[in-house]
Amino acid sequence: MNNSEVILSLLKTTQPFQLLPDSVQKSLVDLMTKFTFTKEELIYRQNVTDIEGIDLIYKGEYETFFLDTAENKHSIEIHRHPYCFGGISILLNRKKALKSVMVKKGTTIYRLPRKDFIELCHVNEDFFHFFTNSFGRKMLEEDFSHFVKSPAPFEESYYAADQLYSRKIDNIIYKDIISIPYHTPIFEAAQKMSRHKISCIFITEKEEIIGYATDITLRDNVLGKQIEATQPIGSVMDNPIVSISHQAFLYEAVLMMFRTKTKYLLVEKEGKYIGFLSRNRLLSEQGQSPLVFIQSVKLAESIDELEDKWNNVPKIINQLLERGVHAEIANQVITTIADTISIKVIEKVIQEIGEPPAKFVFMVTGSEGRKEQTLKTDQDNAIIYEDKANEHRELVRSYFLTFANKVSDYLNKIGFVYCTGEFMASNPKWTHSLSHWKNNYKNWIEDTIPENAIKFSTFFDCRRLYGDQEIIDELKLFLNEELQKPNERFFSFIAKNALQYQPPLTFFNAIKTQTIGTAEFLNIKKAMTPIVDLVRVYALKNRIYEENTGERLKKLVKLGIFNQTQYEELYQSYYYMMALRLKNQTNEILTSKSEPDNYIRIDSLTKIEKATLKEIFKTISNFQLGIKFKFTSSL
Repeated sequence: MNNSEVILSLLKTTQPFQLLPDSVQKSLVDLMTKFTFTKEELIYRQNVTDIEGIDLIYKGEYETFFLDTAENKHSIEIHRHPYCFGGISILLNRKKALKSVMVKKGTTIYRLPRKDFIELCHVNEDFFHFFTNSFGRKMLEEDFSHFVKSPAPFEESYYAADQLYSRKIDNIIYKDIISIPYHTPIFEAAQKMSRHKISCIFITEKEEIIGYATDITLRDNVLGKQIEATQPIGSVMDNPIVSISHQAFLYEAVLMMFRTKTKYLLVEKEGKYIGFLSRNRLLSEQGQSPLVFIQSVKLAESIDELEDKWNNVPKIINQLLERGVHAEIANQVITTIADTISIKVIEKVIQEIGEPPAKFVFMVTGSEGRKEQTLKTDQDNAIIYEDKANEHRELVRSYFLTFANKVSDYLNKIGFVYCTGEFMASNPKWTHSLSHWKNNYKNWIEDTIPENAIKFSTFFDCRRLYGDQEIIDELKLFLNEELQKPNERFFSFIAKNALQYQPPLTFFNAIKTQTIGTAEFLNIKKAMTPIVDLVRVYALKNRIYEENTGERLKKLVKLGIFNQTQYEELYQSYYYMMALRLKNQTNEILTSKSEPDNYIRIDSLTKIEKATLKEIFKTISNFQLGIKFKFTSSL
């Protein structure tokens, strides 16, 4: 075998490299460097030697061990082909060798550079978790855990970053629930809080938790209003109660608190509340997390302050991506910050022009509706207001159009630019009563023309940002009934819309680009669009109302529409491209000092990235064939 064949064979037989697609394995061949050791020597000393790359043993052996202060060996292991050394050290141990290594004379290895290894960890989650899981198993060994130092500080450790954003609530200590009945006098509640040295007590009725009281509750609702201390604590309690699963991630809990404006979360397990978390507790767990930035956004008052906060978001996202945080989380952070800013703007406009004359919902659509915002963002929104009697109809409509224009102008100043397609509440087409919106959806379903398929897809990806949840619930209930009616032609048109964008692969399996100036670029947004579209088709057909592409995929797996392999292919493909898109945008803003866009220079991509994209585009093509066969045969 020639050298390339040797390396490829080595990759295919060494864990976890055999998990990588063939094209990715082939892209690694030219990156590997051969080393042969002519004598027995100590090539790595624990916590001293920098790890330059991952060593794959081709022949010979590595003896790994820990050295104590007297230079005695502990936890000795002998490793021969197939084995790779260095992954845990790079991910966990500040890039220093975790164990010492004595190499046997005549040993030959092939080394993959450190930066390329880290890139592979971004590409393939199973590949990455092979090393983190191996470390977890090793830490169960007494000898091993004795010699391993504490993990690196947050700023320095890729693994620590993953832990921060993958830690579950179950892995931290939450507080026990202390509760009292609704009719307990206020003074007795205060005494119980004092005895238990707690700042929050939960209130029950028929053994169900219905609210809570805090030190601030006693100050604002009792002392501030001069309420008698003999009154029931339930009469001054705060609510609503917000709960989260014990299996949820820490970052999900933080984002939920910001969205619901609650300072306390009950932890739920098997239908029961087993403890609670405070916002301060969660933020302390997040340490230096950029999620803390969201709190500062909530405290901003003026439009200029909000603009300044939005201008800082690229730095926040860049920090997350550099730490190896998953793109789905980065999307959620962007969306939560954007939501917080938009809500502040809406509240400001209401203060300026007065309270609305009717119940309403300000809803967001498109990528913001799907919670998949990037740093190149425009306005996609609409308003639904309740139906009013004829004599009030014009007054109500006039208010909401004025309201929508002011909100839109403020958002544009902050950095959420006007939508070029005018899918905005400031466009009179998209500010209407609930009955009008029901007719919109009904007409789009029944009058199956390409333009209506696009409108329906845009407004199916909608969610409430501000206002009365009951209005959007009623709209979705109506939509659910309409989608159950026989209308194969409608689904065919929606599916045809999902086939509009083809994966950018040429006949010769090269990435299709477009020339801008003198360089070749990949439109990453268009490359991602087929996944969004095809997942939406299946969501519509199965009446799944989760807004987010990732969440829709999870629901489709639960319903058995997709199997686990299909889910993983689409999920990993989508968020891999999202990471490339976000990295490109942060680089344009922070390094190039230019406006962010969706065009990635093809020569800026590494071999691994190009090979991975080709695999992704093949996957998308296969799924599109499935949609074409299943949904478009009636056209």
